[in-house]
Amino acid sequence: MHRMTSVIAGLLLSTAAAAEHEPDLADPREPVPFLLPEAARPRTSRILPPAPATGSPRDQADRQVFRATRALQGTPRWRLAIRDVPMGVPQMLQTFSCAAGVNLTEVKTPMLAGLLTRVSADAERAIEPAKAANRRQRPLLADAGATCQPREELLHSYDYPSGHATWGWTIGMILAELVPGRSTELLTRARVYAESRVVCGAHNASAIDAGAINAGALVAALHASPDFRAAMEAARHEIAAARDAGKAAPDSATCAAEAAAIETPYGQAL
Repeated sequence: MHRMTSVIAGLLLSTAAAAEHEPDLADPREPVPFLLPEAARPRTSRILPPAPATGSPRDQADRQVFRATRALQGTPRWRLAIRDVPMGVPQMLQTFSCAAGVNLTEVKTPMLAGLLTRVSADAERAIEPAKAANRRQRPLLADAGATCQPREELLHSYDYPSGHATWGWTIGMILAELVPGRSTELLTRARVYAESRVVCGAHNASAIDAGAINAGALVAALHASPDFRAAMEAARHEIAAARDAGKAAPDSATCAAEAAAIETPYGQAL
């Protein structure tokens, strides 16, 4: 995945090159990570357990989940998985708006958008080294079955850990701190966003589990950054002001459809 903020709506690109890439701090187009220097970043390739070995019980379980969840094609849960493909900050703000109870946008909550843009640079650096260390192929290369996005968009990076799961859980955990009283809804949405990658056929279930661990390690490390903590406080006040001002609530029809899909978890296909 090359620069999460620019490609975040689609493909994950060259793993090794991205792992070695450092931001050009003089280039205003490049988001600056909170975790600088490199020593401040968690070594996720060491923190995560190794990906399941081919033929192991966990690998066989992953393959069974992939095959079983192909039955979800065309269902509301499949359509939610399609909606959950984009990873850009504007799209992620909308993804979590229903759970937050606030219509989160770059216009209405610019400080939050700026916070997440910088965090996306840290997330990339938590994802790519771990992918490169494990080099596990995606499930669609082991078994036949439909995917909710074009196959060619999935073949440019590895399965483990899931970048979507890492990113979704990272945002969910951050928002759970920022929006009082909505932690259950926000963390549920993070889980569902991650599970969408299993429904989609893009990732194995074990890669989703690894993404949650990855996100936890990243968010814990981020809290050591004074800049991150200051940005969190600014975003907290911004969201509270938006709620108090009664700014436009999330679209009720969208939220109702999302809630219905969430109530039919992918596990029912197993």
